[in-house]
Amino acid sequence: MRDHANIEQLLVLANIESMNAEFIRMGLGQAERLIRLNGIAIHQLQSLLSVSGTIKALGNGKEEGH
Repeated sequence: MRDHANIEQLLVLANIESMNAEFIRMGLGQAERLIRLNGIAIHQLQSLLSVSGTIKALGNGKEEGH
């Protein structure tokens, strides 16, 4: 699975693995961890893809106003 993931997906995966360990330490059950981690992963991936698109556009000189 990791072999086919892009950099944004790998970053999110590393983050949620760490957060899962913390949630386990806090005593959260599996169902609650899954709900929280899913929401966090979606939010992080959307944010990273948005920033990534902006960075690529800047690198290609496609920023608005330039």
